[in-house]
Amino acid sequence: MRFSSLCRLSLVLSAAALSFSACTSTPKTGSGDLGLVVERTRGALQVVNTSSRQVLGGIDGLGDLSHASIVYGRDGATAYVFGRDGALSKVNLLTRSVDARVQQSGNSIGGAVSQDGSLVAAQNYQPGGIKVFDAKTLALVADIPAEYAPGQRSRVVGLADLPGRRFIYSLFDAGEIWIADLSQPGAPVLTKFKDVGRQPYDALLTPNGRHYIAGLFGEDGLAMIDLWAPEPKVTRILGGYGRGQEPLPVFKMPHLRGWAVAGRHAYLPAIGRHEVLVVDTETWQEVARIKVAGQPVFVIARPDGRQVWVNFAVPDYHRVQVIDTQSRQIVKTLAPGKAVLHMEFTPRGESVWISSRDDNRVSVIATDSFETQAVLSADAPSGIFFSSRANRMGF
Repeated sequence: MRFSSLCRLSLVLSAAALSFSACTSTPKTGSGDLGLVVERTRGALQVVNTSSRQVLGGIDGLGDLSHASIVYGRDGATAYVFGRDGALSKVNLLTRSVDARVQQSGNSIGGAVSQDGSLVAAQNYQPGGIKVFDAKTLALVADIPAEYAPGQRSRVVGLADLPGRRFIYSLFDAGEIWIADLSQPGAPVLTKFKDVGRQPYDALLTPNGRHYIAGLFGEDGLAMIDLWAPEPKVTRILGGYGRGQEPLPVFKMPHLRGWAVAGRHAYLPAIGRHEVLVVDTETWQEVARIKVAGQPVFVIARPDGRQVWVNFAVPDYHRVQVIDTQSRQIVKTLAPGKAVLHMEFTPRGESVWISSRDDNRVSVIATDSFETQAVLSADAPSGIFFSSRANRMGF
């Protein structure tokens, strides 16, 4: 009896020790504090804490990240990395590990996660089209070529998630916008909008998921779809915004994926101009133009909509300007470092993180005082992606 009691006690103590060991190895940081910074030349990611403003560690072995994009799973701890070499990697921010990886195309520039978190889609330049994967295993679910004419496939841009396991995207070479419904993943249903304009180069989805807006590189204007309409159709907006003016050479394609919607107004980069266009989202008419320091690349709104931050193409890519949305005036010009490639707000907007590729650093700047709160070393940093994106449609 005594030996049996001792055995039971030993088992209990062993179980307690194992339990304690498991507890102590569990990461102490919740995923809501975390984010990723792309180190493009190393093919690596830095895992950062946005509250303590520090680097926690790294994730290596991710291939060509020269134009990397990242989206998050619903848990905020899982991220999907799309490399320029066509690889799709599933990484875990808490364990700082690569959980799965597939070589899914020859050239990929981004993707999206479905509303229910079960699917992840990649938009591909080569071969043109989208591929859809199981979000847990990265098993291929659907391969949808962007074939707009016999034997002709388009590069895909502007991919965003829509409610109901749907994805919307633009075909750069075809001048079309497609919606893929994967309610039945093995049998995707396509809706195609043709003749939307020349060369849609990127797109945004408004925060409520109602309007999909594609910028047009081949002409002045944008293509918009009201997705809440009984029969959605393409409407052209801002046509001829550069009428009568000689366009400047475009040194870097602008981006529309920054959710530059602040209150009732959208703030959009004007291609080949030193201007930000202000658009009323009730009427979709231009209401103002704001002159800025150079050709805008990212025009992004602070989460509360009070400010819009702008960075620029060469030769002005060392600058960042801040627009006050009440006065529509530039209230601050900053020079955080050479080759500013990306900006990302903390979830409630008290800080903005800015990558300076050629100075190998990320600056954290207060959005009220514009003071620098931290400077973090990084090897040629480019994209910055915080886990709060997990809760945003179209991100």
